[in-house]
Formats: sequence, C-alpha cells, structure tokens
Amino acid sequence: MPLRILHSLSTLNPAAGGPVEGVHQLTRRNLLLGHEVEFVTLDDPDSPWLKNISVKVHAVGPTSLGVYGYTPRYVPWLREHARNYDCVIVNGIWNFNCYGTWLALRKTNVPYFVFTHGMLDPWFKHRYPLKHLKKLLYWPWGGYPALRDAHAVFFTCEEERVLARESFWLYDCHEFVLRYGTAGLSWPPETGPKEEFLATHPALQGKRLFTFLGRVHPKKGPDLLIKAVASLIERGIWDRGTMRVVMAGPVNGTYAATLRRLIEKLGVGDVFYWTDMLLGYQKWGVLQASEVMVLPSHQENFGLVVAEALSTGTPVLLAKGVNIWRDIIDDCAGFADDDTAKGCERILKQWIKLRPDEKAAMGLRARACYETRYTSESAANTFVAALYLLISVHKSRRWQSSPATTSSVRSRNPF
Repeated sequence: MPLRILHSLSTLNPAAGGPVEGVHQLTRRNLLLGHEVEFVTLDDPDSPWLKNISVKVHAVGPTSLGVYGYTPRYVPWLREHARNYDCVIVNGIWNFNCYGTWLALRKTNVPYFVFTHGMLDPWFKHRYPLKHLKKLLYWPWGGYPALRDAHAVFFTCEEERVLARESFWLYDCHEFVLRYGTAGLSWPPETGPKEEFLATHPALQGKRLFTFLGRVHPKKGPDLLIKAVASLIERGIWDRGTMRVVMAGPVNGTYAATLRRLIEKLGVGDVFYWTDMLLGYQKWGVLQASEVMVLPSHQENFGLVVAEALSTGTPVLLAKGVNIWRDIIDDCAGFADDDTAKGCERILKQWIKLRPDEKAAMGLRARACYETRYTSESAANTFVAALYLLISVHKSRRWQSSPATTSSVRSRNPF
C-alpha cells in the first residue's frame, strides 16, 4: 500500500546544502515507487527556488526570528492537514519546523520522525561554544522533547548515531540508522559532462584536477586544503605547472574572501581555480574530469558529494570528520586522515605518489563502493521499509526497546 509522506524542512533553497539535496533525491525514488510525497517549508511562498519543484509544496512563511525561522502559520497548518498523511518527516532540529511539529502532533495519532542530518555532532559545541550555549538554553524545552517524542530519530550512519549522544547530557530518543545514498552518474559514465565542463573552463584543459566541491564554509575545511597544497609546493611534491585545485563552490561571501586572501598570502593563486557553485552536468563534469575529490571536513554526517564522486569512478580524499570515512578505507576507494592541514597534506601526498595503474584500480573500486553502499535505490527502499515497520509499530503501540549503551537511549536498526 503506497504511503503518503510529508517532508518538513526549514527551507528548500539548494544553497542550504546536503539536507535539501538529500530530501530531493529520496523523494524522486519514493515517487517512482508509487508513494505520495509533499513538502511543507518555512519558506516565503514567493521564494524563487520553489518555482521549479515538481512535487506539491506548502510554503507557510515568511518567517521571523532570524535563522530559527518562526512563523505563526506552521503549527495551525500542520494540525489541520496532518491527518492527510501517514507520517511526517522532520529534516533538521534547530529550526522552528522541528519544535513546531512537536507542538502540532504530540497529542495526535500521526507519527513523526526526525532526520538530524548531523546537527547533533559534538564538533559544533567545540567549534562554536557561544552558539552551543544558546542551544543549551533551547534544548530542554525545544529540541529535547521534539526528539524524545518522535517515533524515531534517523541517522545516516552508525558513526553519526554514536556521536550524537555526546552533545547534550539530556538525551532520550528512539535511534534508527538508515542506509543513505544518492542518484549517481550513469555507468559506464557518459563523455558529455566532462567535455561540457572542460569546454566551459578551457583554462583547465590538460590539467590534473583535484576538486573541492560543496559549500565554502569553515566546517568543510577548505583552508586546510589550501595550506596543504602550499606545503606540497614548497616541498617540491606538487607540480604547479600541471596540477590544479578546483574550488567548486560559491565564490561570494565573507569566508570565501578570507580564503582568497589566504591563497594570495601563501603565493599559490595560480594553482587554485574558482568555478562558483556547480549543478547538473557541470557538477558531474568536474567530478568526472578530476583525479580525486577532496573533502577535508571537520564534520560531515554523511557527505552526499562523496557518494556522487564515487559514482563517477572518482576516488575521494577525506578527513576523518566525514562520518563514512571508514567505508572508504574498507573499500580502498580513497584515503582518509586527520582534519588538519598536515592530515590533508598526507592524503594528497599518498595519492600523488601512486602509480597510474594503482590510481585506475582505485577508480574502479570507487564506483564499486558506490554501487554496494550508496545508491539512491537502496536508500529509498530502506527508508520505505523502515517507515512501514515504524508506522506499524506506532499503530499497534508495541514499541519494544532494544538494550542501550546508556539508560536514556533506545536504539533500533533491523537493516
């Protein structure tokens, strides 16, 4: 029997990064499986990014209170319409849509589930202590009850689930680890994306490309990549005549300007090439044209861009802040090291020192890793199977808790 699913998001703006893209990927597969999917979002109905979305969107903004996104329309709308759906999926925990869902559904029979999308990683409290202080004040009456009363809290990998327990001492939820994935490039890969990208960026023709793809944000560690490359150049390991780092992310903003100043200060401006944000064929093209994709993130609950790179047969160089780094090492689909400039330098050096045949073999293993672990088909099937199980448990009111590593945590993962 098809499910009627409502995804709740703070925004559908693609600039918000992985969670938005992940929801879109999951929705496409769910629709193909015959399920009904709609979105409710805190966006202003006139937001330009809502115009070309193929599923029905209920935009209940505009909002106030800054990034928290309070709108008085959300709770009444959800109370009125929740009965039209089999379940509600809350994406994210630090915006009003999470707390608002708890307010709207806590006394109803409509089950809701929460995707944390890495937002409970303890890295944030160490990196942003003042922001964490605000979260500490909000958590007991906002975040904690929303997760406690959710019918399950979804994590995209085991590492994310374990780390989530370290952020707040008050923690109680039904943990559930789901397989996650994305729609990759068709295989064998088409020649079109690569050629289209290089035609658009002729300065990269004939160069060896090392690509950073994603939001230009301190969490992603692009400064570590810049410092690592500068050190390799100084040591004579990096060929500045043939090797280029493609910075495939937004070029505007304060932090991007800070990175540009760092590049100039270190005297490596000729090595770094900025493309701005890449989508569609251009995104697949840069991955296909690259030797490796480099993601030295301090924190990444999953990293859709990692799965996308693997789907093109492109190995990945990761910091161990990317929670799926163990999968990559186990499958010999790339290298991983500490989330420091030295760690980034080591994985770049490891790649550069490989023989051509070793690099080609790693590319094949990268694609195999994607097909085994991270396809959107596998993720969608697991997601739907979990919903059927959890909704059935909710209807029968027979949730049976598994033994937990702490007294306040209830875990489930039958997949």
